[in-house]
Amino acid sequence: MEKELSAGERIEGVVRLRGGWTSQVRRLDVRGPGGRRALVLRSFVTPFFVRHAEGLLNREAAVLSLLGDTDVPAAALVAVDATARHCDHPSLLMSLLPGTVRVGDDGAGERADLLARQLVRIHRVEVTARNRPRACQAWTSADRVVPPEETRRPELWRRAVDIIRREPPDHRACFLHRDFHPGNVLFTGGGHGATTGPRISGVVDWVETSWGPADLDVAHCATALALLHGVAAGMGFADRYTAAGGSTAGDPRAHLYWRLLDALAYAPDGEKLAVPWRELGRTDLTPDVLTHRLEDYIQALLERYG
Repeated sequence: MEKELSAGERIEGVVRLRGGWTSQVRRLDVRGPGGRRALVLRSFVTPFFVRHAEGLLNREAAVLSLLGDTDVPAAALVAVDATARHCDHPSLLMSLLPGTVRVGDDGAGERADLLARQLVRIHRVEVTARNRPRACQAWTSADRVVPPEETRRPELWRRAVDIIRREPPDHRACFLHRDFHPGNVLFTGGGHGATTGPRISGVVDWVETSWGPADLDVAHCATALALLHGVAAGMGFADRYTAAGGSTAGDPRAHLYWRLLDALAYAPDGEKLAVPWRELGRTDLTPDVLTHRLEDYIQALLERYG
C-alpha cells in the first residue's frame, strides 16, 4: 500500500467491508496533504482462491483498466499483487465506489429494472480480439448437481439435470460480467425520505469476467433474485432485460438450458449466495427457505420454457 501512496499520505484507518464470500475486502482510509481519500483492498485468503489468485486478480485488473473508458461504473485500478509478493495474501488495490449493497425486499422491483438496464450496458462493452476475456465456464454439470435430500419432486430434478446434460446451444457471444447479481451492485439514493430514486453507483467483483451468451448473465442474476425475493422476481428478470433493449436466445429451449445451468449450480440450498446476504441482514433466508425457492424456481422455468 505504502508504495502506491502519494508523498505525505498515510493510512489512518482500516475497515472490513461486508457482503462477499470469496475474498476479504477492506476499506483503507488515507490522509495526506491533499486531504482524505479511501481505497479498497481485496485479498484472497482461503486456500482455493489463493491457488487461483494469480489468474483471477490479473484478469480483474485488466478488466478494470478496460472499463475505465466505458460508461460502466467500475472501480479504478490502483495496483495488483496477484502472487503475494508484497502482501500477506494475493491482493488488488482499487478506488472506493460510493453506495451500498441493497438486498431488502422493499424497492426490489425498481432495483431489478436498474439491474436489467445496467446489464444491457455491460453486454454492449466493445472489446478487441486482443483484450477479449476468456470463454465462459460452467459452474456445474449434470453429474455434479446435488438435489435436496428430502425433495418430494425427484422427477423435476431429473428432468432439469437431463436438460443441462445436452451440448450447449449455439449462441452469439458478448462481454459478460459473469457474476452479476444484487450482491455485486452498489446503489445510492432511494429509501425513506429520499428526494431521488435509487441509482446504480457501482458494479464490483470482475474476477469472473468472460466471453459468452448474454443468457448466462441474465440467468445468474435471475437465480439470485428468485432466491432473494421469490420466484416471481427471478422469472421476471429476463423480461426486464429484453424490455431494456437486451437480447436473449430466440429458442426457448436454448434459453432454458442457460437458466438451468446457472440455477442448478446452487443446489441444494443456495448457501453460496445466502451467507453474505445474511451478513447484510437477511436472516430470514434459511436453508429451508432457499431450498424451496430454488425448487419452485426450477419448476417455474420448466413450465414456461420447457
